[in-house]
Amino acid sequence: MKRNGFEAAHRFFRHWRAGTRFAARPFPPGALERIEAAIAQTERRYDGEICFVIEHALDWRRLLRGMTAHERACELFAQLGVWDTERNNGVLLYVLVPDRSIEIIADRAIHQAVGEAEWKTICSRMEAEFGKSRFLEGSLEAIQLVANHLSRHFPVREGKTNELPDSPTVLDRGNPVSEREAGP
Repeated sequence: MKRNGFEAAHRFFRHWRAGTRFAARPFPPGALERIEAAIAQTERRYDGEICFVIEHALDWRRLLRGMTAHERACELFAQLGVWDTERNNGVLLYVLVPDRSIEIIADRAIHQAVGEAEWKTICSRMEAEFGKSRFLEGSLEAIQLVANHLSRHFPVREGKTNELPDSPTVLDRGNPVSEREAGP
């Protein structure tokens, strides 16, 4: 998405402000624990993986390049190995907090079974909850909706292993944030 100078400057400021340690965090540590528990619980129903990433701000290099939330989600999909699940059924839920952007990137097998329109519907529902400042509720609903698709197309099988961590990855300008730092 091409931005004019004002939009780019405004976005840069939002990311700078969101990345400071004084910014209010929409996902305090208790919320992160509930997201992790939801992922672990739902993964008992299917043979697939959900990876949840919250990014509090992009670094200035990515901002100057005009990187979109979708581009960043694709980058993280590769970096975190979500693409490398045994049955090609990993799903990344990515939240870029200052842009209020949500992206779902699904590996080829689950994406082919579900389709782009359904992923967009889940993102829209999540965005609606975020618009009401119901970040945890929107996230938990999205996890359940993704899990429903995974369980329908990839039912659990004997010997399933957990290929990716269940805990949310929290980033600030591309750097991991400890749980202590993630809260307000």
